[in-house]
Amino acid sequence: MISVFGSQIGKTEIDNVVECMNSQWMGFGKNVEKFEIEFKKKLQLKNFCMLDSGSNALFMAVTLLNLPKNSEIILPSFTWVSCAQSILMAGHKPIFCDVDIDTMNVRKEDIIKHISKNTAAIMVVDYAGLPIEMDSIQELDIPIIEDAAHAVHSLYKGNACGSLADIAIYSFDSVKNLAVGEGGGITAKDDELINRAKTLRYCGIGKSGFDKANENDNSKSRWWEYDITEPFIKMLPTNISGAIGIAQLSKLEKLQNIRKRIWDIYQREFSNIDCITTPVDANDSDRHSFFTFCIKVPKRDELAKYLFNKGIYTTLRYHPLHLNSLYKQTDKKLINTEKLNDIALSIPLHPRLNDDDIDKVINSIKSFYI
Repeated sequence: MISVFGSQIGKTEIDNVVECMNSQWMGFGKNVEKFEIEFKKKLQLKNFCMLDSGSNALFMAVTLLNLPKNSEIILPSFTWVSCAQSILMAGHKPIFCDVDIDTMNVRKEDIIKHISKNTAAIMVVDYAGLPIEMDSIQELDIPIIEDAAHAVHSLYKGNACGSLADIAIYSFDSVKNLAVGEGGGITAKDDELINRAKTLRYCGIGKSGFDKANENDNSKSRWWEYDITEPFIKMLPTNISGAIGIAQLSKLEKLQNIRKRIWDIYQREFSNIDCITTPVDANDSDRHSFFTFCIKVPKRDELAKYLFNKGIYTTLRYHPLHLNSLYKQTDKKLINTEKLNDIALSIPLHPRLNDDDIDKVINSIKSFYI
């Protein structure tokens, strides 16, 4: 079966993991700090804190904003469930809005319709790695949480996605552009938020006793003691995740070139088929990350089943969140989101695809419609 998403792990990643195992240091360790430094430098971020998942990074981001309890946070319905779950778990209310049918990203005009006296923040998503129009959304003068899980390599007007929002998250799970198995991270305009995140991620303790004992100030005794001022769950990434991340970061450009090549082939092969709408490319001043290639087609369900029977797995990212009973907004009408739920389909795009895989995907889709 040809998978729809995927990453590419090679000898460097394996060697780094083996080194961790041989050192007997598998939990939080020096590779995490090294990855944080290198990731921050690569994306030219002001700061960066690695966490154990992108989903937990979302919860951390909402928590760090210190919003009044039961605040409303506007976000697209067309996104991953962790976006809404993080809002609920932090004691707030997700308010779902529509997205643009072409870019599949939220716009200023989509957000404005849902602003109320209780609106405290906006959560935006760079869908598939296409940068949102940050300038226009910033005009609303409401704190912005950016979910850049798909956008590790994306640029908006020359700036890394995630670098312009009040606070932003990244995901490094097993199928992302930079994959460590499970991992995530967070950046913010305010350095103090990231300092707080680095304290909270270890149950509010901050540094371990071992780290304190090895600090330059040797006058301190009882380094195992701590004073917790804020309760929080453990979100520490592992030394193994950091080691894989370092290797992945060193080959990110190569992996992105593979993704772009496949993207360009799909755009060329499907552009002349009237019933297939291909995804929007980034503006000349921006850069796409090519996380997924989502087409819009008639007879979407039939196509998905046809491809599955040919050994090609496809999916829809994402099932609209407002249609889930948990959020009590099933009566809300979000026209574009609901249309995407019927016509959109992500087809395979990732670095492990070979030319035979790519040809099979193209020819199978063409044979269904032509």
